[in-house]
Amino acid sequence: MKKTNLSWVGALLVFALLLWCTAATPGTIADPASYAPAVYSSMLSLLPPVVAIVLALNTKEVYTSLLVGIATGALLFANGNLELALNTLFFNEDGGMVAKLSDSSNVGILVFLVMLGILVALMNKAGGSAAFGRWASTHIHSRAGAQFSTLLLGVMIFVDDYFNCLTVGSVMRPVTDRQKVSRAKLAYLIDATAAPVCIIAPVSSWAAAVTSSVPEGSGINGFTMFLRTIPYNYYALLTIVMSLFLIFTGTDYCSMKQHEDNARAGDLFTTADRPYGDDVDTEDDAHGHVIDLVAPVLVLIAACIFGLIYTGGFFEGVDFITAFADCNASAGLVLGSSIALLFTFVFYRVRSVMTFQDFAACIPEGFKAMVSPMLILSLAWTLSGMTGLLGAKYYVANLLSGSAAALQYMLPVIIFLVAVFLAFATGTSWGTFSILIPIVCHAFPEGEMLVISIAACLSGAVCGDHCSPISDTTIMASAGAHCSHVNHVSTQLPYAITAASCSAACYVITGIAQAVLGANGSLFTSLILLAVAIAVELVVLSVIRVRTNKKAAE
Repeated sequence: MKKTNLSWVGALLVFALLLWCTAATPGTIADPASYAPAVYSSMLSLLPPVVAIVLALNTKEVYTSLLVGIATGALLFANGNLELALNTLFFNEDGGMVAKLSDSSNVGILVFLVMLGILVALMNKAGGSAAFGRWASTHIHSRAGAQFSTLLLGVMIFVDDYFNCLTVGSVMRPVTDRQKVSRAKLAYLIDATAAPVCIIAPVSSWAAAVTSSVPEGSGINGFTMFLRTIPYNYYALLTIVMSLFLIFTGTDYCSMKQHEDNARAGDLFTTADRPYGDDVDTEDDAHGHVIDLVAPVLVLIAACIFGLIYTGGFFEGVDFITAFADCNASAGLVLGSSIALLFTFVFYRVRSVMTFQDFAACIPEGFKAMVSPMLILSLAWTLSGMTGLLGAKYYVANLLSGSAAALQYMLPVIIFLVAVFLAFATGTSWGTFSILIPIVCHAFPEGEMLVISIAACLSGAVCGDHCSPISDTTIMASAGAHCSHVNHVSTQLPYAITAASCSAACYVITGIAQAVLGANGSLFTSLILLAVAIAVELVVLSVIRVRTNKKAAE
């Protein structure tokens, strides 16, 4: 009772303070171009995402946590004025919710998700997913096989991380369910082959984002630079190696071990939080065939690639590489998914596996399946907008630029850690690219250190994105696996920290090696350093495995 009374007293005091601030500060901005909140580009500019993350991990509730984080950001921007905060939250042209939801790229992503949801519903209705499950059950007879198949499919679908998450999840969920793989482990495998694969795939929307972040007039070919960074992209490569190690050794640790132990006993979820229902696969529909799943997926991959290069001007005479570098990922994915949806309708009607009424019924069904991730994405975009209004990116960038000159050969690990922090706090890796790559290009106009530093930026951005509860990729991985988002984040975090720690150590080694090699750095030396990085990680994972087994035996 005393704690309740104190909570009410605290809430009233906060409300009274906000009323005082509202009375003492203007409710409108006279000159938006020159306006800056009191906390602009300071440590407090990172408070909104920190509040959202802490609340999400403690309350196990994502929606309200994001809303509280957004409200915190709006109040900080408004210097405590309630009127201005409310207008900022919804109507600010640079970061408000309405602005974010009216942004053509964001709307394109939402449309893409709806079409993908409809496509998944169609494949399920036609029996394609069930047929693949039956086919897989005759070829996959172990938990390791189911997990490896998930990993392999994720690597094959490299065009876009959203597409990867939802497609791999819908296809492999029945297979992993039959082999008693926990939903948390499935979500981890999906996430491990989403951003980490896209960031090392030259033909992907992520490659396009990276190449477009290289500043004009720098004299640097963005696509060539991207290719050179691949051997140094330690976090992405080590995450894939780590996934293989965990699969084939049967090693799990921290909270993931509890989820996997429970899954072996028949509980795929562990917790009571099941946002997609208790949807354990019990499909017994026998009218579908594997081709009813494979054909739409292959067409979707091909159509998305077509859409990306189309928006980049490939059919207007631009070469393939340039078209990919200049593509509009959001528009390209919408075009690709619409082509795939049309093909699927015609394909199913020709094969007589679905009536027009069945097709029509799948439209609202697919839309409803995407409501939860669409809502979380909308809130995450708004939170990112609030963080941008507070100048958080400039605060982090200043920290980096101030240390570059003094610690030249420690710069790779510094960039990696800063990128991790920035991507974790903002929930966006693409935003991190756009902020840090120009700084890196300014610090090192040419040479192997430029390549290493950009690779560290990409690696850290993917790592922070991988860890962040407000990352859209993390959200989509949870959606694809039909896993509680909080469960996915909490189980994935120890694995991500392990790969991040190994990556940080390897960037220290790489920086020292570059100081010794100087201008003699080459592709050969990068491959040697990559082999060293893999060896370091395998040693760390072996130690973890021994300690985990020893603890289990006790």
